[in-house]
Amino acid sequence: MGIQINHREISSHAINVESAWHQEPGADPRLAQRRAAVALSVRELLRQRAEQIGLEVPEDGEGLDNAIETLIAREVDVPEADEAACRRWYDQNPAKFRTADIAEVRHILLAAPPEILEEREAARTLAESLIRSLEKDPAGFAELAREYSRCPSAADGGLLGQISRGDTVPEFEDAVFRLPPGLAPAPVKTRYGFHVVEVLQKIDGEPVPYDRVRGDIATYLEEASRRRALSQYIRLLAGEADIKGIDLDAAESALLQ
Repeated sequence: MGIQINHREISSHAINVESAWHQEPGADPRLAQRRAAVALSVRELLRQRAEQIGLEVPEDGEGLDNAIETLIAREVDVPEADEAACRRWYDQNPAKFRTADIAEVRHILLAAPPEILEEREAARTLAESLIRSLEKDPAGFAELAREYSRCPSAADGGLLGQISRGDTVPEFEDAVFRLPPGLAPAPVKTRYGFHVVEVLQKIDGEPVPYDRVRGDIATYLEEASRRRALSQYIRLLAGEADIKGIDLDAAESALLQ
């Protein structure tokens, strides 16, 4: 038996066509099929409800979308995010509302693939040796970078410039933002090898004033409210419908994709 929503069938062909919109690179195609089936089932529930309350429901896709939007606007109550809710969210999530930490960095990459232990150990030993050399002669950093580093920044004396989180690999950033300004006393290990690191400058992020983000917070909170309200509404429709061939527990995510 295929999928039926109040005795109206959703064909396998329709699901196959819809699944193209839900396929993710490298993901199991069956997951896209499942999402497509849920999305079409929810769409059919909404189409039938729109007809039931007397809305004009065109057959074309854009017309149906407009009818569903009209239905939702009429039957799903989404409260506005008031000032108290926005302020509370701002106060409870300070990390979300601050400028990025910035570090100005230069480094020497001693490249070594993770799977070749001998090369990793040799890279670590060389990095430690370069650090000892730089502790005696800090002015030699650029020259050593041009000689030993396997990063394109070697041409600039190892200078990476200003970085914030997300600009490089996480393990490098985690180390850099823990370090104080100056030459790191030990090599920094990453997937690429070992790095001799000097933090030239650090600029800590600062809180973003509430007035600058109030609109974004309201949009976020109202979208979250909309999702919850839609989920409840769809579950109500599903509970009153005769549904065969599918479980609509995942209806919320499929509808809102």
